Amino acid sequence: MRVYLIWLSGVVAWNYGFPGVPPIADVMAAIALSVISINLKRVFK
Repeated sequence: MRVYLIWLSGVVAWNYGFPGVPPIADVMAAIALSVISINLKRVFK
């Protein structure tokens, strides 16, 4: 649950912090946040 909340806060921060970025930047941010969440799952095991 912690990893999901960290991921969700990252998504919200990205969307509200950078509202005018092109769609490709949103895709790259989603990929980066996904990689971070995968690594956080390993940390919190």
